[in-house]
Amino acid sequence: MNLRFPLSICHLDCVVTTLAVIVSAGSSAGLAVETLPARPFYVPADPKYTLVDSIADSLRFTLTKTLRQDTNGHLVSISSFVNPEGAVMGWHDFGNLEGPGWAANAVGGAWEIYTMGGFLRNAKSEVRGARYENKLESARMQSNALAILDHVLEGGFIDARNGFIRDYRETTTGKFCLNYKHNSDWFCPGSMAKVALQLLLFADELGHTARAEKMRSIAVQCAEWLQKNVEPVPNGWFPRRVGPTGQVYHKSPDGGQDSLWETSADGLFILQLQAALTLRGLSDYREALKGKTSAFIQAGGIFGSINHDTYDPQENVAYSVAFRTFLLASRVLKDEGLRGFAFEKCLPPLDRFKMCEDRNGVATKGLLYMEKSWDTAYLWENAEAALALFEAASELRKTEPSRSREYELDGLVILRAIAKHHYGPFGFLTEGVDWNDHVGQQHHINQAEYAAIQYTEPFLNNQHIVEPTLFYLKNLARKTRHGTATEWFDLEGNLLLRQ
Repeated sequence: MNLRFPLSICHLDCVVTTLAVIVSAGSSAGLAVETLPARPFYVPADPKYTLVDSIADSLRFTLTKTLRQDTNGHLVSISSFVNPEGAVMGWHDFGNLEGPGWAANAVGGAWEIYTMGGFLRNAKSEVRGARYENKLESARMQSNALAILDHVLEGGFIDARNGFIRDYRETTTGKFCLNYKHNSDWFCPGSMAKVALQLLLFADELGHTARAEKMRSIAVQCAEWLQKNVEPVPNGWFPRRVGPTGQVYHKSPDGGQDSLWETSADGLFILQLQAALTLRGLSDYREALKGKTSAFIQAGGIFGSINHDTYDPQENVAYSVAFRTFLLASRVLKDEGLRGFAFEKCLPPLDRFKMCEDRNGVATKGLLYMEKSWDTAYLWENAEAALALFEAASELRKTEPSRSREYELDGLVILRAIAKHHYGPFGFLTEGVDWNDHVGQQHHINQAEYAAIQYTEPFLNNQHIVEPTLFYLKNLARKTRHGTATEWFDLEGNLLLRQ
């Protein structure tokens, strides 16, 4: 039997109150430690608005402004593209879509909410003399996350026969479709693999429940479908897009020829899924991993746009995902060469995307722009970069502490820079910072010529900061106990959280 708390304004308010209480406790001065030397790519911590405050606002926006309950008791996103008030932007391709797909990210978003709830589950917080028990509120957060997940598991997105995942559903008609253009002519196989990977990671949090076993089974089946059906391309890599039966699809979403049809880094998610399944003993993709990592390296690295609507051979998030993928593959295959490739060829190029100043009066210092052809600083990509940097720091902490410290600080800087871009009263985090008017002034906050964009994807750009921040709290932050209180500090001694 699956027990969940039903969604209600009361329950969501409890969750939001809990987060606000806990993070406000972390808004005091940090410990005195050695100050790092001045550096161009640096943003100091804001003791009045911590990285955990930033998480709390993003989750508050998702939970209170972008969900509705359906007749099955599931929670459904009202849209994959909303403004700071949570209004649906129906004019946009993403506006009337929801589901587990790339832009909608329902499984990944639910996993982040659930994991954050678990992190807070047994905590107590003291603020201004009052004591708050948040075990119940954290359980409600996790229950709501499961209600989002169950919408995907039970709502018709997944073919139970073979693990094939349909990415989107139109909120206006109920029609399922494979891509953000509202049709099923094509889909990106790497993005389907990412959904399966998110199901697998979410299952890790759930243990060996019936729901979790179902999720693992879907991940296994999905990987098998991809391995069996995705048509190979001449360079030995994966096609960026395929038709519904796996045949190579050469066109762009708008109908022209896609210049990245065999050089998109989107295929890295297939390797992540294969490596994760192998690591857990659910499948054995070691030979496939050897072949595809070899093809990637022989091509000099394949870093073309992962985002489905951009076409640049070098995209910042492609380097972040490549680093994380090759580090994981090196562990599965016990291959130091893959580990070396990750550190030498995948991580250093992130430096070319760094913005070391505020541009055109906009807070861009500490952010990465996306790519040369589309140089807005989008925030899910920045969050993924922070996660890659934290994983690098964790990997090197014992063997190369100085280098580890540099990666750790860069990751913190990115998250601090992101935290400057919440807008409105509900916690909204912009999808991106448009410092040179790439998308048009009419789409900016307050219609300023250079500014943050006044829309976001609730489960993606708005809240992907949860993953790197939680990774940091669990793996890198300095954790201390004083009596009954537990405190987490960053490497500069700034207090992030007190429970």
